[in-house]
Amino acid sequence: MAQPLREVTREKLARYFSLTGEALKMAKASANRTALASERADFLDMIQRYYDDARHFEGKGDFVNAFAALSYAHGWLDAGARLGLFDVHDSKLFTVD
Repeated sequence: MAQPLREVTREKLARYFSLTGEALKMAKASANRTALASERADFLDMIQRYYDDARHFEGKGDFVNAFAALSYAHGWLDAGARLGLFDVHDSKLFTVD
């Protein structure tokens, strides 16, 4: 059984930055399976803002809030994928397929 997360380490944060950054890159490059172009742009804007906030918090040494911002960013990525705003097929990075 995995140990519960009791602290956000630099290594754990780096892993989540990598996963979320890779997913964001894939989402930006993907097609949109819907007619919701402005909503897709809004999702991408929100995701980028949360990702940037995470970098800001990381720079201040605030790993907990950085991790929280990454969690929000990835939640938006997953929601966009499920809605079809991002035509992605990678169950490692998204809750799809």
